[in-house]
Amino acid sequence: MITQCFIALGSNLNSPVQQVQSAVKELAEDRGIVVEKCSSWYLSKPYGPQDQPDFINGVVAIQTELAPLALLDTLQTIEHAHGRTRDQHWGPRTLDLDLLLYGQHTEQCERLSLPHPEMLKRNFVLLPLYELAPELILPGGTALKKFIDQSLNKDIEKLQQY
Repeated sequence: MITQCFIALGSNLNSPVQQVQSAVKELAEDRGIVVEKCSSWYLSKPYGPQDQPDFINGVVAIQTELAPLALLDTLQTIEHAHGRTRDQHWGPRTLDLDLLLYGQHTEQCERLSLPHPEMLKRNFVLLPLYELAPELILPGGTALKKFIDQSLNKDIEKLQQY
């Protein structure tokens, strides 16, 4: 079964724009994934420790036949190929790929929570997600646009496309 998914991308190390652009290309090259569209890139302040560079963030919409955990494995393989380490919670990183939504599927297990438990609290996720899918209905039946307001524009800047 083919499922539409949304993946958040972020980077603040080693040429962040190139990191996220390369990750989108790698997703598109995976035979189990079809990239539908990618949001604009956003420059945002770090979430968590502030003694690190600003982040480049965006969201990509994909179609996949991969199961949720298989998709997560693919995302983590791409992160690893980009030199991702998990030294500090919310710390700097070369690449962060978070599975936000897997269709209307909900799941709670040790490795994965769907929908992503923090996505509605992060402007650097909500704004690019809304850009891609303004009419999106979240699992549970709530419209994404309910969570969009002007306060989300604080500490974030939409970049011109590269």
